[in-house]
Amino acid sequence: MNIATTKPDIGNPARSHRPGPGERFPELELVDHSGNLRRLSELSGADPLLLQFYRGFWCPKEQAYFRRLVLLQDEAEVAYTRFVSVSIDPPETAAAFRAGLGARWTFLCDPARKYQAPLDLAETTDTLHAPYAPAVFVLQPDLTVHSAYNGYWYWGRPTNEELRRSFREVTRRIRPDWEVPPR
Repeated sequence: MNIATTKPDIGNPARSHRPGPGERFPELELVDHSGNLRRLSELSGADPLLLQFYRGFWCPKEQAYFRRLVLLQDEAEVAYTRFVSVSIDPPETAAAFRAGLGARWTFLCDPARKYQAPLDLAETTDTLHAPYAPAVFVLQPDLTVHSAYNGYWYWGRPTNEELRRSFREVTRRIRPDWEVPPR
């Protein structure tokens, strides 16, 4: 599969919008780490979703943050919570990075930077790679943003405890059987 890798204009800020809490995140349609076309709503299913945009495999901050997410993946899987990570890396690079981390979730690939400007997620200080700006969103199954984090500075990214809290709040809201049913 041939994917365009042209560097985009940083985008028109008047048309860009990064969704915040209470807003619906737009549908994304990108190839995954295996080269399969995937839709964000399909990946979310009926479960809470962590949606992470990252610079690329080459960034040491991203590597450190991914190590934290990998520690959380076992809990997320048994708690019916899904993860999706998005970068400008092509599928073969994303697949290698994913395997090296031991991550089991879906990595979406946007080397054409299709969603970067519309989502106001262009990393404007890196003109060499033109990556996504690091950001993390916790979404409800209907893609409504529950919480959003700006990860440009490493400390702006959510801790695993903050993610657990958000997942608990979303799960409580969407699961009618949150409380044990009476006899």
